[in-house]
Amino acid sequence: MDLEKLFYPSSIAVIGASAQLGGGKLPYFLILKMVGFKGDLYPVNPKYDVVDGTRFYHSVDDLPEGIDFAIVSAPARESLAILRAAIRKKIKFIHYFTAGFSEAGNYELEGELQKEAQQNGIHIVGPNCIGVYSSEGNVSFGFSVQEDVDLDTAFIGQSGGVTTNYVHLAIAHRIGLNKVVSFGNQIDIRAEDYLDYFSRDDRLRVITAYLEDLKDTRRFLDTLKQTTERKPVILLKGGMTDVGAKAAASHTGALASDYKVWAAAMRQHGAILVDNLEQLVNVAMLAVCRQKPRGSRVGFLGAGGGTAVTFTDLAAMGGLTLPTLKDSTQEQISTVISDVNTSTNNPVDLGMFGFDFNVMAHVIEALDKDENIDVIVPFFSVNYIAMFQKSQIETGPARILESLQHTTKPVVPVLSRYSQDNVEMEEVRVAMFNTFRKAGLPVYATVQDCIYAVSKYLEWSAHHDCP
Repeated sequence: MDLEKLFYPSSIAVIGASAQLGGGKLPYFLILKMVGFKGDLYPVNPKYDVVDGTRFYHSVDDLPEGIDFAIVSAPARESLAILRAAIRKKIKFIHYFTAGFSEAGNYELEGELQKEAQQNGIHIVGPNCIGVYSSEGNVSFGFSVQEDVDLDTAFIGQSGGVTTNYVHLAIAHRIGLNKVVSFGNQIDIRAEDYLDYFSRDDRLRVITAYLEDLKDTRRFLDTLKQTTERKPVILLKGGMTDVGAKAAASHTGALASDYKVWAAAMRQHGAILVDNLEQLVNVAMLAVCRQKPRGSRVGFLGAGGGTAVTFTDLAAMGGLTLPTLKDSTQEQISTVISDVNTSTNNPVDLGMFGFDFNVMAHVIEALDKDENIDVIVPFFSVNYIAMFQKSQIETGPARILESLQHTTKPVVPVLSRYSQDNVEMEEVRVAMFNTFRKAGLPVYATVQDCIYAVSKYLEWSAHHDCP
C-alpha cells in the first residue's frame, strides 16, 4: 500500500475544525497552522465563515475534489455520512480521531465504514486514534515537529496516549522522529501496512511500535521478518497479562492473545521485545547511534568500588562480560591515577580520580586500544562532579568528546541521577546529557538501563547485519 500521500500530503481538510483551543478535542487545524503545514488547508465547520483570514467550509461537499488527507473530529454517529461525502469528493485518506466504535461495542458501524472504504478506494486511519506525525511533511498532532536532529526513526502506536508519551520521551532523548502514526482500531490501514511502508523507507534506520492486537498475524509476521533483515524493529505489547488484555479490549477493541506465544513468534521473526515505554526509548536510542556494540565485552570505568561491583553483577546477568585488560592497557591507565583506592583492571575503579574528566578521557582512550573490549561504559557520578569538579562542568564533557575523535569503539555514558531533588545538580546532569546526545552518544540514567539496551541490541544483531 502506498502511504506517501498520507505522510506527505499536499492538501488537508479538517472536518469539525476548531477555531480556538479547548472543546474536548485536538485542535488539528490550529496545530497544522502552528507547525507550518505548507500545503493547502481546508477547515470544515458550519459555525464559521472566515476566521483570521482563513475561509471555513460549511460541509465536506463544499470542498474541492482530490484532497489528499482529511482529519475528522466529529461524533461517531456522523462518521458514515462524512465518509460518503469524502468519497464523493475523491479524498484519498481519512483519519477518524473520533472514538465510539468497536472499543465501545459498535461493531456494525465499523463494518459499514470498512465496506464503504474498500469499495470506493479511500483509506481509513483509525478510527479512535490521534493519527499522523511527519516531521518532513509538517503534519502533527502536537504543537511542534523536530528539526535539529537526524530524522531516522518511526513509531507505530495503537494507543493515542502511548503514542503521545513516546513522542515526548523520544524528543527529550533527542531521538529523531521522521514519521509516527497512532492507528487505533485499524479497520482499514493496519499495523503491517505501516510496517511495510516504513521498511521500504530508506530515511528510516529504526522502527519502534506499541501494539495491542493484530488483524492478520501471519501477514504481520511475514512483513516483520522482511523488515528486520533491513533494520531493527523494537516492539512493546499492550495486554501482556489477562487483565491487561481486558483493558486493551475496552481501549481499541483488541482481541486477547497468549502473550508467550505472541512473544515467541515476534522474536522468531526478528523483533526486539521490551516491557515498557522507557525501555522502548532506551533501546531505540542505542540502535540509531552511528557506533553500536559489535560484541558483548565491556570495559567499565567509574568512581567507587561498589559501583564497579554492581555493574559487573548486572552485566553478567545481562549476558555481558568484563574481560581482564591487557597489561599495556592497565599501565596506560596507571599513568594518570595513584594506586590508592583504585584498580586498573576491569571494571576500572578510578576512586576520586573518576570525577576528573581529563582522567576519564584518558582511560576511555586506553580501553579503546584494548582488543579485548567491544564497548566502553563510562559512569559519571554527576552529584560528586557538581561538588568536587565545578571548574570542569563547562569544559569536561567537551574533553570527553575530544577523546572520542581518537576512538573507534562505541562509548555509552551513564549519568547518575542520585540527587534528583537538587535542582543545581539536575541542571549539570541535563547539560551533560544534551552535550553527549548532540554528539550522537546514547546516554543512560542507570547502569541497568545501559546494560538492558546493550544486551537487547546485541540479541538482535547476533542474527542480523548491523545497519
